Amino acid sequence: MLTLELSGKARDFQKRLQQFMDEYIYPNESVYAEQATSHPWEIVPIMEELKKQAKSEGLWNLFLPDSEFGAGLTNAEYAPLAEIMGHSPIAPEVFNCNAPDTGNMEVLARYGSPAHKERWLKPLLQGHIRSCFAMTEPEVASSDATNIRTRIVQEGEHWVITGRKWWSSGAGDPRCQIAIVMGVTDPDAPKYERQSMVLVPLDTPGVTVKRMLPVFGYDDAPHGHGEIVFDKVRVPVDHIIWGPGKGFAIAQGRLGPGRIHHAMRQIGAAERALALMAQRSVERETFGRLLADHGVVREWIARSRIQIDQARLLTLWAAYKMDTVGNKEARREIAMIKVVAPSMALDVLDRAIQLFGGAGVSNDWPLARLWANARTLRLADGPDEVHLDQLARDEIRPYRNTLKDRRTTS
Repeated sequence: MLTLELSGKARDFQKRLQQFMDEYIYPNESVYAEQATSHPWEIVPIMEELKKQAKSEGLWNLFLPDSEFGAGLTNAEYAPLAEIMGHSPIAPEVFNCNAPDTGNMEVLARYGSPAHKERWLKPLLQGHIRSCFAMTEPEVASSDATNIRTRIVQEGEHWVITGRKWWSSGAGDPRCQIAIVMGVTDPDAPKYERQSMVLVPLDTPGVTVKRMLPVFGYDDAPHGHGEIVFDKVRVPVDHIIWGPGKGFAIAQGRLGPGRIHHAMRQIGAAERALALMAQRSVERETFGRLLADHGVVREWIARSRIQIDQARLLTLWAAYKMDTVGNKEARREIAMIKVVAPSMALDVLDRAIQLFGGAGVSNDWPLARLWANARTLRLADGPDEVHLDQLARDEIRPYRNTLKDRRTTS
């Protein structure tokens, strides 16, 4: 049975996190934007100051359920915290809770060897380095991961990696030192055992970051999404994660928590858009009356509240199932929130932008950037259509099996 009651520990984190957002994050959003624009692709000073403050207050690595590495919160307990962070584009990194580092740290924590954890997980947990995740490829439709062509071939004591990746999030950060790369190790193995994941330091000979890819015009400096060429890159055999053929299993383990983190952050983004919309509606007039007194604006606000609360409840249900029966058994709920949350956020953000008019598409307000991020998430971690197709298959399967049984017995 779903319960919305949080533990005292979780409530304390929620209170302290909200206070930190009000005191440090919102007042410094414009400072971050100015520094990132004036010195692109460099470490942003205000971000480092905020991270130092967050770490000193114990608001650090909140996403990891393992108390050895993180705060020891369940998915259901972390969900409201992710929502709070989702109010601001800069917040997740401040608390070392941002993608792709969160997913990569979870991979290393769950599947990495002791050497992997010592060399890469520890500095990632400390926030000393950054990482990227290299899976998607420009030459193939990567929504079907079996299309991936990057080859990982063993030659003696090394893996040799050859391929091209893009949308490798995090590759542009000057602190990015390690990439998790997915590629084919055995093309003749069963379909979902052909691929593996290996750790590739970005300073390895043969690794070239060709360019950074803007997202709806945003370059996302200094984080960035890179196109990377791996030209006969050699890494030791012990750089493979878990073992040969485990790439798909790792990907599923990585993407489940990541999807719920994204969903809750999108709920936070929608909440901020709704708050801005409501505030704007009582401050602006058109045709002799406040925007808040126009029926269409009231409808926008009401529909936004309904959609946000619906998405939140579904996401909390998914988190509860992940905690109680495991990620695999909660895959349907995870798929549902992956589809629902970004689409809901886009609806709310679109209404807010419409209400703000020209200001809504400018960088003077966070709405345009939040919209760009929400639209991108309809593709990231698997496009909507992939999740919808699987959900439909699951719904239809019992009826298809029943029909098959009837035909067999008749």
